[in-house]
Amino acid sequence: MGKVLIVYASRANETKGIAELIAEGVRQSGHEPFIKKVNEIKTEQDLKGYDAYAFGSPTYHSQMMTPMKQMLFIAERVELADKPGGSFGAYGWSGEAAKRIFDTMLNVYRMKMVKGPLMLKASWVEGGVEAAQSYGESIAALIQG
Repeated sequence: MGKVLIVYASRANETKGIAELIAEGVRQSGHEPFIKKVNEIKTEQDLKGYDAYAFGSPTYHSQMMTPMKQMLFIAERVELADKPGGSFGAYGWSGEAAKRIFDTMLNVYRMKMVKGPLMLKASWVEGGVEAAQSYGESIAALIQG
Protein backbone atom coordinates (compact mmCIF):
# COMPACT_ATOMS: atom_id res chain seq x y z
CA MET A 1 0.00 0.00 0.00
CA GLY A 2 1.42 3.35 -1.07
CA LYS A 3 1.28 6.56 0.95
CA VAL A 4 0.06 9.70 -0.82
CA LEU A 5 0.62 13.15 0.68
CA ILE A 6 -2.00 15.71 -0.30
CA VAL A 7 -1.08 19.27 0.70
CA TYR A 8 -3.52 22.13 0.15
CA ALA A 9 -3.87 25.86 0.74
CA SER A 10 -7.40 27.21 1.05
CA ARG A 11 -9.31 30.30 2.09
CA ALA A 12 -12.92 29.33 1.50
CA ASN A 13 -12.34 25.56 2.02
CA GLU A 14 -13.17 24.72 -1.60
CA THR A 15 -9.61 23.56 -2.33
CA LYS A 16 -9.74 21.61 0.95
CA GLY A 17 -12.88 19.89 -0.35
CA ILE A 18 -11.09 18.99 -3.58
CA ALA A 19 -8.18 17.58 -1.55
CA GLU A 20 -10.59 15.39 0.42
CA LEU A 21 -12.15 14.06 -2.79
CA ILE A 22 -8.73 13.31 -4.26
CA ALA A 23 -8.01 11.40 -1.02
CA GLU A 24 -11.18 9.34 -1.57
CA GLY A 25 -9.92 8.35 -5.01
CA VAL A 26 -6.55 7.38 -3.55
CA ARG A 27 -8.29 5.32 -0.85
CA GLN A 28 -10.56 3.63 -3.42
CA SER A 29 -7.39 2.58 -5.26
CA GLY A 30 -6.12 0.73 -2.19
CA HIS A 31 -3.57 3.33 -1.08
CA GLU A 32 -3.38 5.51 2.02
CA PRO A 33 -3.89 9.28 1.70
CA PHE A 34 -2.51 11.82 4.15
CA ILE A 35 -4.10 15.28 3.92
CA LYS A 36 -2.25 18.28 5.35
CA LYS A 37 -2.94 21.97 5.28
CA VAL A 38 0.03 23.80 3.81
CA ASN A 39 0.96 25.48 7.12
CA GLU A 40 1.61 22.01 8.60
CA ILE A 41 4.63 21.65 6.28
CA LYS A 42 7.48 23.43 7.98
CA THR A 43 10.61 21.46 6.99
CA GLU A 44 11.78 18.97 4.38
CA GLN A 45 11.17 16.17 6.90
CA ASP A 46 7.44 16.91 6.74
CA LEU A 47 7.50 15.96 3.04
CA LYS A 48 9.67 12.84 3.19
CA GLY A 49 8.50 9.23 3.26
CA TYR A 50 5.60 9.32 0.79
CA ASP A 51 5.18 7.42 -2.45
CA ALA A 52 3.20 10.12 -4.29
CA TYR A 53 2.23 13.76 -3.87
CA ALA A 54 -0.59 16.15 -4.74
CA PHE A 55 -0.25 19.88 -4.08
CA GLY A 56 -3.11 22.35 -4.42
CA SER A 57 -3.98 26.01 -4.08
CA PRO A 58 -6.82 28.21 -5.20
CA THR A 59 -6.09 31.00 -7.67
CA TYR A 60 -6.49 34.54 -6.34
CA HIS A 61 -5.62 37.45 -8.63
CA SER A 62 -3.82 35.03 -11.00
CA GLN A 63 -1.60 33.71 -8.16
CA MET A 64 -1.39 30.75 -5.83
CA MET A 65 -1.60 31.49 -2.11
CA THR A 66 1.69 32.64 -0.54
CA PRO A 67 1.94 29.70 1.92
CA MET A 68 1.87 27.29 -1.05
CA LYS A 69 4.70 29.21 -2.75
CA GLN A 70 6.70 28.93 0.48
CA MET A 71 6.00 25.20 0.73
CA LEU A 72 7.17 24.70 -2.87
CA PHE A 73 10.54 26.20 -1.91
CA ILE A 74 10.79 23.68 0.94
CA ALA A 75 9.83 20.86 -1.43
CA GLU A 76 12.66 21.85 -3.77
CA ARG A 77 15.11 20.56 -1.14
CA VAL A 78 13.43 17.11 -1.02
CA GLU A 79 14.32 14.39 -3.51
CA LEU A 80 11.04 14.11 -5.43
CA ALA A 81 12.41 13.11 -8.84
CA ASP A 82 10.40 10.29 -10.45
CA LYS A 83 7.79 10.32 -7.66
CA PRO A 84 4.18 10.34 -8.89
CA GLY A 85 2.38 13.63 -8.52
CA GLY A 86 -0.47 15.92 -9.41
CA SER A 87 -1.68 19.44 -8.72
CA PHE A 88 -5.12 20.88 -8.16
CA GLY A 89 -7.01 23.99 -7.25
CA ALA A 90 -10.27 25.88 -7.20
CA TYR A 91 -10.58 29.01 -9.27
CA GLY A 92 -13.04 31.67 -10.34
CA TRP A 93 -11.65 32.90 -13.65
CA SER A 94 -8.33 31.53 -14.76
CA GLY A 95 -6.80 28.75 -12.64
CA GLU A 96 -3.12 29.70 -12.91
CA ALA A 97 -2.23 28.33 -9.45
CA ALA A 98 -2.79 24.67 -10.31
CA LYS A 99 -0.92 25.09 -13.61
CA ARG A 100 2.07 26.75 -11.93
CA ILE A 101 2.24 24.10 -9.22
CA PHE A 102 2.04 21.39 -11.89
CA ASP A 103 4.84 22.98 -13.94
CA THR A 104 7.03 23.28 -10.83
CA MET A 105 6.49 19.63 -9.93
CA LEU A 106 7.19 18.50 -13.50
CA ASN A 107 10.06 20.77 -14.52
CA VAL A 108 11.84 21.66 -11.26
CA TYR A 109 11.30 18.54 -9.16
CA ARG A 110 11.22 16.20 -12.22
CA MET A 111 8.26 14.25 -10.90
CA LYS A 112 6.23 11.67 -12.81
CA MET A 113 3.04 13.68 -13.21
CA VAL A 114 -0.49 12.66 -14.11
CA LYS A 115 -1.87 14.22 -17.28
CA GLY A 116 -2.44 17.89 -16.45
CA PRO A 117 -3.56 19.74 -13.32
CA LEU A 118 -7.05 19.36 -11.87
CA MET A 119 -8.79 22.73 -12.01
CA LEU A 120 -12.34 23.03 -10.70
CA LYS A 121 -14.61 26.02 -10.16
CA ALA A 122 -16.05 24.03 -7.25
CA SER A 123 -16.04 20.36 -6.34
CA TRP A 124 -19.83 20.22 -6.29
CA VAL A 125 -20.47 21.55 -9.84
CA GLU A 126 -19.71 20.34 -13.36
CA GLY A 127 -18.88 16.76 -12.31
CA GLY A 128 -16.29 17.97 -9.80
CA VAL A 129 -16.77 15.13 -7.32
CA GLU A 130 -16.13 12.46 -9.94
CA ALA A 131 -13.27 14.43 -11.51
CA ALA A 132 -11.45 14.84 -8.19
CA GLN A 133 -11.90 11.20 -7.18
CA SER A 134 -10.69 10.10 -10.61
CA TYR A 135 -7.67 12.39 -10.26
CA GLY A 136 -6.78 10.69 -6.98
CA GLU A 137 -7.10 7.30 -8.68
CA SER A 138 -4.79 8.51 -11.49
CA ILE A 139 -2.10 9.56 -9.01
CA ALA A 140 -2.41 6.24 -7.15
CA ALA A 141 -2.11 4.32 -10.42
CA LEU A 142 1.43 5.72 -10.88
CA ILE A 143 2.68 4.22 -7.61
CA GLN A 144 5.07 1.33 -8.21
CA GLY A 145 4.82 -1.78 -6.18
